[in-house]
Amino acid sequence: MAAQDRNRRPTSVAPIPKGTARFPKVHRLRRRADFLRVKALGDRLHTRHFGVTLGPGGAAPRLGLVVTRRLGRAVQRSRVKRLLREFFRRHRASLPPRDLVILAKAGADSLSYFQVQEELARLLGLRQKDAELD
Repeated sequence: MAAQDRNRRPTSVAPIPKGTARFPKVHRLRRRADFLRVKALGDRLHTRHFGVTLGPGGAAPRLGLVVTRRLGRAVQRSRVKRLLREFFRRHRASLPPRDLVILAKAGADSLSYFQVQEELARLLGLRQKDAELD
């Protein structure tokens, strides 16, 4: 009986409504050809921790991530990707409808979400009001 209680979700925690915190395939760059097109035709912007390439887009913004092994072990790389996806998810409505490829540079693994948000919002020209809503 005790094992069943450990596996059961506490009743005080409400489940997250489906569809609110998702990152669906339509918002991702998935094919190599898409990454190469953005690299060839895109505008490059840089910060201390990120390189951003804005490519030609379509109806909605799409995100592609490049996080190489130079950044660190798998845990560190995965954390950086989670932070970048969260930034994109929260700011998707205020981003231009272009393809966006973000390259993580050295030191990006030590940033907090708020530092990532501040650096990318400033680079992409998002209004301060948009950044504060999160």
